[in-house]
Amino acid sequence: MFDKDTLTISYDTARGEQRGPRKRDARPADVGLGDCIDCQLCVQVCPTGIDIRDGLQMECIGCAACIDACDSIMDKMGYARGLVSYTSEHQLQGGKTRLLRPRLIGYSAVLLVMIAALVVALVERPMVSLDVTKDRGMFRENSQGLIENIYSLKVINKTQQRQAYRLELVDAEGFQLQGKTEISLAPGEISDIPVSVALLADKPASSSQTLRFKVTDVDEPWIYSAADSRFVAPINR
Repeated sequence: MFDKDTLTISYDTARGEQRGPRKRDARPADVGLGDCIDCQLCVQVCPTGIDIRDGLQMECIGCAACIDACDSIMDKMGYARGLVSYTSEHQLQGGKTRLLRPRLIGYSAVLLVMIAALVVALVERPMVSLDVTKDRGMFRENSQGLIENIYSLKVINKTQQRQAYRLELVDAEGFQLQGKTEISLAPGEISDIPVSVALLADKPASSSQTLRFKVTDVDEPWIYSAADSRFVAPINR
């Protein structure tokens, strides 16, 4: 992800070398040295103990403590700041840093798409959740002589207000939902509701059929969630 225009904490080798101590009023050119007085302060203040003058290293956390330390020494020596600074390889070589470049534009576009997708996901996420778990038993015959299956409906209120919900079957002609069909949940509450579904017909169309359960907000019917499960019944009775 790095290129020659990436801004990193860097040491200006061309300006700083040859390193060496000198008197405060000495000009680097007069003593045959660069601007770096080799005080080691940049190493001493580094939290990871690296020497930025050896180049960018994996341990560098970009805290810029070495920049502040070096600038303070440059001020005392009467030299220009920036011996250690945020700069790019191009700039160190005498060129200019290109801020707008294809790679940066590409990364920005991908980031914007990801942010947009996250916003859409948050806006479109259902405010109520429904999970249906069928009882381990295959089926049973109730007191009315009807074949029924037992289910557990897990409803989650994802809003910040108390909500009333209606439980129902969708497009399930010949089936009857039995048990609690209206519930009220507090904000963030999770409720497990046991229900049964009875087959009203004498003979089922097949031994296994898909049923769709639906939970709907009573006050705002456009807020709902649905989930499928199987209804099992004997073909020959």
